Amino acid sequence: MSKLVDISLNTIIHQLKISCKIPEIIKEIIINKIIFLKAAEENIKIETKELQEAADNFRIQNQLLNAQDTWSWLNTHGLSLDDFEGMIHRNFLSTKLAQHLFAEEVELFFYEHQLDYTQVIIYEVLVDNLDLAMELYYAIAEKETSFWEVAHQYIQEPELRRQGGYRGSLKRQDLKPEISAAVFATNPPQLLKPILIEKKAHLILVEEIIQPELTNQLRCEIISNLFTAWLEQQIKQYQTNLTFIQSLTDN
Repeated sequence: MSKLVDISLNTIIHQLKISCKIPEIIKEIIINKIIFLKAAEENIKIETKELQEAADNFRIQNQLLNAQDTWSWLNTHGLSLDDFEGMIHRNFLSTKLAQHLFAEEVELFFYEHQLDYTQVIIYEVLVDNLDLAMELYYAIAEKETSFWEVAHQYIQEPELRRQGGYRGSLKRQDLKPEISAAVFATNPPQLLKPILIEKKAHLILVEEIIQPELTNQLRCEIISNLFTAWLEQQIKQYQTNLTFIQSLTDN
């Protein structure tokens, strides 16, 4: 039999405090104010049809496929229907503002940062010392063995071993600087001489370097990143109401 737990507003605020979530909540409040003020300044409006489409997309993404699912979700999150509409309105306004501010900057940003979006396909085996790694490197280079066989012999992690050391599609920022510099200077397919980092030798096979394309997905990612950076700059111009924070602390 389920038991009813009585949770007051003061209890919720206390939990937010001891969870160190107050600064995070305040930041979200400031972000909301920035978005609404800037949207009003830029005369950005949301039509009823746009809001309905945004709400429908949200329900689909969250598997709220009928009215009962939606009401259950609202109750779980303590939201009224007006709260839900306000949340959808805020989220869509944020998206529309981001598009308005940065859509025309995407191409220039992409071409200026193309190297950051270039990807590489690599396979990697870590061995305990450089001498062993060099022996394996020359054995592979001279076709006495294959990278696949080396991976199956020296990789301990089962799933990585099954994939022959496959690391996937990686960007420069996903790799350590020493490795990034080496792999992006190759002419694939190419086996790199072992790279020693922190007493581990990295034996790497570079399969392919993938040049970036400005797809719709990447376009949205760039707009989102530019918007987030803009918001962070805007936040610095606001001073949090310290009296409010102190009153929460004193409760």
